[in-house]
Order: sequence, then C-alpha cells, then structure tokens
Amino acid sequence: MSDLELGDSTSTGEPLARTEYGKVSGVYDGPIAVWRGVPYAAAPRGNARFAPPQPPEPWTGVRECVVAGDIAPQAMGAMVPVDSDLQMGEDCLWVNVWSPNPNPDDEPRPVMVWLHGGAYCLGTAAQSIYDGRKLAESGDVVVVTVNYRIGVLGFLDLSSFGSDFTPNLGLHDQLAALAWVRDNIASFGGDPGNVTLFGESSGAGCVTALLTSPAAAGLFHKAIAQSPPATTVFGQERAAVVARRYLELLDIDPSDVEQLHELPIAKLVEAGAILMDEVPVKEPGRLAAAPVVDGTLLPDYPIDRFQQGRSHRVPLLIGTNRDEASLFRVLRSPIMPVTPDAVNAMLRDVAAAHPEMSAERIAEITSAYPDLTKTRGALAMSTDAAFRMPAAWVAEAHAQHSPTWMYRFDYATPMLKAARVGAGHATELPYVFGNFGTLNHDPTFWLGGRKASVAVSGRMRRRWLAFAEHGVPAALDGSKHWPHYRPAARTTLLIDTIDRVVDNPDADLHTAWGDQAVGFS
Repeated sequence: MSDLELGDSTSTGEPLARTEYGKVSGVYDGPIAVWRGVPYAAAPRGNARFAPPQPPEPWTGVRECVVAGDIAPQAMGAMVPVDSDLQMGEDCLWVNVWSPNPNPDDEPRPVMVWLHGGAYCLGTAAQSIYDGRKLAESGDVVVVTVNYRIGVLGFLDLSSFGSDFTPNLGLHDQLAALAWVRDNIASFGGDPGNVTLFGESSGAGCVTALLTSPAAAGLFHKAIAQSPPATTVFGQERAAVVARRYLELLDIDPSDVEQLHELPIAKLVEAGAILMDEVPVKEPGRLAAAPVVDGTLLPDYPIDRFQQGRSHRVPLLIGTNRDEASLFRVLRSPIMPVTPDAVNAMLRDVAAAHPEMSAERIAEITSAYPDLTKTRGALAMSTDAAFRMPAAWVAEAHAQHSPTWMYRFDYATPMLKAARVGAGHATELPYVFGNFGTLNHDPTFWLGGRKASVAVSGRMRRRWLAFAEHGVPAALDGSKHWPHYRPAARTTLLIDTIDRVVDNPDADLHTAWGDQAVGFS
C-alpha cells in the first residue's frame, strides 16, 4: 500500500493522490475531489506521433492537475461544441478523475471509464457535458474520462506505408488508459476490480471493438454502449485506399512518408478535415477514419467476433436513440446520409461490399421503408443501418453467453420535438451525466419540459450506476423492472416520460434486415 492515500491533502487542503509516475493534486468541487489532465502516457510527438503510447516521464514533487490537458488535434466545428479556452496539441493523452469526498475507512468505489464520441475524428474528454461530478456524487462512484488520439492521428491506418505507422492508435490509447486505471485508481478511491467501460457514438464503437479485442481482456468488467456504430470497422485494403488519398491531399509521395512525423500538426489536421468531409460525401455511410481489422488488436471484424461467441464475458448494457439520424440533418453534416439520393448510394455501396447478398435481400431491407423517396424514410434507413441494427446484432450475439440489456431512448423535450430532432443522436448524454444547462442557457428547455427531463435523468443515472456497482441496471425506486435481453423475446426498455418494457419493439426491422450483419468493410 502506498504511503500517500486519497485522504491526504496538500497544506491548502487540495486532494492528493499518488500515481506510479508521481503525486498529483486536484481541487474540490463541493464534496467531490477532481483531478484534470492527469497523464497516462507521454506526449506522442515526433517519431512517436504514429506509434503506440508510451509511459509518461515520472516527476518529482506534486504535479498540479486542475485543468484539462491539450485536446487531441482535430478540425474544430459546430458538430462538437468545445469550450473556447481549451487548446489543441499533441500532449493529449490524459484522464480526468472525479472521486467522492474520501474517508480512510471507505470501501473502494466502482469505477466508470468514459470514452467520448465524435465520429472518430472530433471531441474531447474536456467537454463540459462529460463533467463527472453528478455521477460521482449521486452514485458514490469514481468517474474517469479519457482523452485519446482521434482522426488522422488516432484512426487513420497508415501502416500500409511501413512499420513506423501503427493502426488503431486511438484504441491503443484507450487500452493504455484502462491499464493506468487498473494500476492507479486505488489511490483515487476506486476499485480496480470493478471497472465499467462506457461510451457513446464512436466512443461506444470503441467499446464494442474492445469487447472483442484480446488485448482488453481483464481491463474492464462491465460495458455500456450508447448508440454504437458497431459495424463501422474497415479492412486493411480499404484503409490503404484512404491513406493514399490522405498523402495526395498533403502532396506527399509515398516514398517521402516520413515527412508525416515532422510536418506541423496544423497541416496534418487541415488535410484531415478535407478527407473527413470528402469520404462520406463520395461514399455515403462511410467514414474516413475508423477502427481497422489489423490482425492483432482487432483480429477480425468485431461484429463477426460477437457472432462467433468471442466477445469478452462481461455484462453489457446497449441501446440506441429513436431518431438517431435527425441530428445530422439539422447540422447539415455529411457524416450520415440523410437524403434519399445519399441513402440509395449507401445501399449500392453495401451491395457492392457484400456480393453474397442477393438483390432480393436488398429489396427485402428497403421494403421496410416505404417512404424511402422522402427525407423521413431516408432518416429511418440511415438510423437503422448505422446504429439500430448494429446494436441489435451485438446484443443478439453477446446475450448468448453474458447478461445483456437493451434500451431505446425515446424521450424528447417539446423544443426538440418542435425542431424535428426528437430523440436524436447524442440527446441522451445530458440525461446520463445529469448535466443540463441553466434555465436560460439550455435551448432544449425553451418550450418547457425541465421537470420531466430531470425525472428521466434521475432514472437513467440510477440504472447506469446500479449496473456499474452490481452488474444489473435495477433502479430501486419503483422504476420498471428491466429484464435481460434474450434473442427470442428481444425485451427492450423504452426510456421516455414513462418508461415501458416492450418485447421486440422493432420487429419489422429485424424481419427485414435479418440476422446476418451488414456493414462497411
């Protein structure tokens, strides 16, 4: 046991903890101790820019960890709102930690490790919506949010240019952060033997990928995947095509690829931004950067590993939002196809990627969307192809051997309904973290609905927290009992003003799409 425990503090009363690299001081936010920007790996600069993470240099004395570190290099935009006082840089491998006010006699607390979303190319653990104080306080848990490489530095596979380039660096970073949690979280009051990995959107896609990665075995004990694009994983052939296009945008010959280690980071990000927009416009439904089947960290497509019964034996809570694609229409984002033409192009691409699929099978799928010539039908098809069906295929397979629960988030405030966003992508995030804006600054409440929203948030947090502590999402407050997901019944919790438990709420979709996973390779 270390000689410095969480209960210790500096002379000014700030919380102190010892990591294996040195002591860190934080601040108190009410009864919650908070450390921000704690390094779990060294800055991946220079020759380390496209290499797996390495341990940070140890330090002497006490390192002040009260502000977030650099956010991972990315093209900033409206898709992911980031505070203007945050700076971008390569020293971006750090975690934030929230821990309830320590008591030397406390039992170690459950740990929840968060992976942010952002289409594998945007976002940061420093976004205020991911502030873990309310979760930590209401659930008596330790919350850790992970910053990791994204976009061209984290999920663009350049390994076709040589061994200096490692694929899946974002996943490598996440594994390093989970190893840091295993080795250090006890000093922050957490239980390294009770870790729940949770994430949303591409963060949830990382969760489902890591659920099938041999390297992740034992690093987490439960998983929550909120709207995972679980079939958005590429093969190396596809990744090599995108990598060549990236060099073209930078005007670099493959023989001079080493320049990528020396170029200013702003130039890499600028070309990356063009690539991230270009690919989904040319090939609707595809992303430029995503996890890649590299043969080691990801031995095979995660959805295939799930269906072969080769996912880790841990409890899983998984689900989607009813109106996922609506947000992308409102933001005019190319990341998802939301027009009839784009959806038809996506279907042609899916057919080309799956020559084993008959024309009848494609017709059967499209028959479930009678208004595919209209925006509404296109949005529904896009939602199901990217999120709803991948989540269902994961749940069907994982439930064969491990406790699994499925939800659908249907709740929307009057304002979100009026804006035709409804229960759009990412709209469940403030409900999980309990982080609503103030009355005057949260536009989702401009037409009312705050009281109902607070109640929905309370139920969701209690379920997520019960799952993190006990492995069962039971809110002991008179909420609906939430039975296991079983393929025969497909029992699903519909989260709304009043929660409902429904068997097979998307039966027509299951009939149309079938059990064979369809994705992009």
